[in-house]
Amino acid sequence: MNTVALFARLKLRLLAGNLRGDLQRKLGFLLTTVVALGTAVVGFLLMSLLRLAPHDLAVNLVIVAFALFLLGWMIVPLLAFGLDDTLDPAKLALFPLPPRRLAIGMFTASVTGVWPLTMLAVTSGALIALPAGIGGVLLGVPAVLLQFALCVVTSRLITTALSSALRTRRGRDVLAVAALFVVLLAQLPNLLLNRGFGDPGALLDGLAGVLRWTPPGMAAHAIADGGLTGLGELVILALLTLAIGWLWIKALSRALVTPDVSTQAASVRRKDSGWIDRVLPDGPLAAVVGKELKYIRREPRFRVGWFSAVVVTLILSFSLGRTAGEGGPGGPALPIVITAFGALMIALQSGNTFGFDGRSLWMNAVTFGSERGLGTDLAGRHLANVLIATPLLAVIAVATGLFTGQPGSILPAMLAGWGALGIGLGVGSVTSVVLPYGVPERMNAFSGAAPGQGGQAFASSMGAMAGIALLSLPFLVPLGFGLLWVSVAAPFYGLLVEVLGRRLAARIGFARLPELMAAVGKAS
Repeated sequence: MNTVALFARLKLRLLAGNLRGDLQRKLGFLLTTVVALGTAVVGFLLMSLLRLAPHDLAVNLVIVAFALFLLGWMIVPLLAFGLDDTLDPAKLALFPLPPRRLAIGMFTASVTGVWPLTMLAVTSGALIALPAGIGGVLLGVPAVLLQFALCVVTSRLITTALSSALRTRRGRDVLAVAALFVVLLAQLPNLLLNRGFGDPGALLDGLAGVLRWTPPGMAAHAIADGGLTGLGELVILALLTLAIGWLWIKALSRALVTPDVSTQAASVRRKDSGWIDRVLPDGPLAAVVGKELKYIRREPRFRVGWFSAVVVTLILSFSLGRTAGEGGPGGPALPIVITAFGALMIALQSGNTFGFDGRSLWMNAVTFGSERGLGTDLAGRHLANVLIATPLLAVIAVATGLFTGQPGSILPAMLAGWGALGIGLGVGSVTSVVLPYGVPERMNAFSGAAPGQGGQAFASSMGAMAGIALLSLPFLVPLGFGLLWVSVAAPFYGLLVEVLGRRLAARIGFARLPELMAAVGKAS
């Protein structure tokens, strides 16, 4: 009990320490708490309302939901590795505790916080949705607790076993690709249904029939059964949870004595100057373009953003293609809208263009002797993005036009995407200097803002999306009404917005350089 109280107080102290002396962090924490509480209430109500559905349908839905909860606990902590110090055993290696007591403490830290309590509240909704009698209620309470404990210990086992690999850049790259692949697989049932492959009810029955014999499925079935069969399933679930906990302790014992490979020196390979030096004249612009291209190539978070834009747009075009082909909404404008959406996703990566520089931004800032110097830096960053995004948007436009059965819209979609990209870069320049925020160190490919700056990052993203959407209306609306010739002016319009936005950002940012460096330097 002393270990439980110690780690609970430690987790609460860490949360409180991040809020001291910073209004933005307090507002971000308040926003996160409100969202978590809202999610808990809505999730509990939705789960409880399954009581009104047919019993077999409610059982199938809860089985699938419990399985998705476990899958989420397995994946999300991996995405947060490097952001939460309690997930990394190396951060706790110096604690004078044996692995068993340390595992108890880490379990306590995992369940301390608003989001674990939110998940427990949503899961508890099954106590209203499924029981057919008093037996179901009596078995439901331990079933919900065992389901929650199973999620926690399974996530801890995975993060502990992979902690050494996750500290390396190659391991983070593999994690990024695997996570995106899982997201793509999660959309497979929806894609098949939209394409007319299978009946939704039959698909749900088949999926629930398979998941029925998994640990989450046994927990849900035990609540619905409420008899000796449910009791036996809970015994199996408890033994399995204890076995996973034992494996976690063994993995923790090994992780505490395994050297950190991420601290070992790496070999440095010298290469000749790239083609940028042969195309652009030697100067600040070429230096910034070369630096940004290296960031995009080496930084996992950039690769995740670019790959996500491609995957999401292709999924949308494949999913909506059947609707457009049957005379539904979309038609010739659908490839244009989807390609412009892909350009929006790519441009949003420039909404906090100085965040990845962090504290090293001062080395660039000392060369900004005027607004023109900052403008040149922004121009180099934009040019590096354009060199990659331009052919990528062309590929997206071609694929979208073919998937939706609108090959005549390929060229207008391509031009509209390039125009939306220019608008996004211009708006992103302004948000980068008006609402800057720090980005954590390169431990995680899915990290966002530094601790306590989530609210500012949310405001920056929402502002950028709103600005891009509003400025894109002058050519997207005519294109939506079939005036495809307007797409010819879209790239020039985007270039105009980019130039004006970059100049405005240079004027604002040069006057706010101290505040800008202070904001992006808060990454931890």
